Amino acid sequence: MNRTARIAVVVGLLAAIGVVMAVRQSGRDTTSVDAGRPGGPATAPAGQAGVSAAASAPVRLPRLVDLGAGKCIPCRQMAPILEQLRRDFAGRFEVEFIDVWENPSAGERYGVRMIPTQIFYDAAGRELFRHEGFYGREDILNRWKALGVDVGA
Repeated sequence: MNRTARIAVVVGLLAAIGVVMAVRQSGRDTTSVDAGRPGGPATAPAGQAGVSAAASAPVRLPRLVDLGAGKCIPCRQMAPILEQLRRDFAGRFEVEFIDVWENPSAGERYGVRMIPTQIFYDAAGRELFRHEGFYGREDILNRWKALGVDVGA
C-alpha cells in the first residue's frame, strides 16, 4: 500500500471514530442538575486538526450519582454525606445529586425504581454498581474499594 493510500485509510478511520463519538454524545441529555450525564468520553472541539482527542479531552473521574428528592427523608439524610464526599474527594471522584421529583425524566433515563438510588460509574462512564435506599459514607467508600476504584479513601 502506498503512502497516500495509508494516509487516506488513517484519515478515514479517524473520521469514523469522530462520527461515532459525536453520535454517542448527541444522544445524551445534559439538562439535569450537575450536568446529569450518564457518562462517556468527551469529544474534542471541531477544528483542532493535529491534536489528538485524548490530549484535548478533560480528565474523567469515577462518578457517584444519587437520585432522590428534596422531600424524601432518607434522601435528606444523605444530603450532608454527599456534600462532604464532594468536598473531601474533589479531584478523585465526582458526586452528583439529581432530584427526580423536579426532573422526572432523569428517573426514567437512569431506570430508577425507588429513591434514593446511588449509581457508581467508572471514569469511562460505565455503570459499576447500583444501590437503592440510604447508603452511608463508609458504605460508599467501601463500595468504591470493592469495585477496585482507588479514590484515595
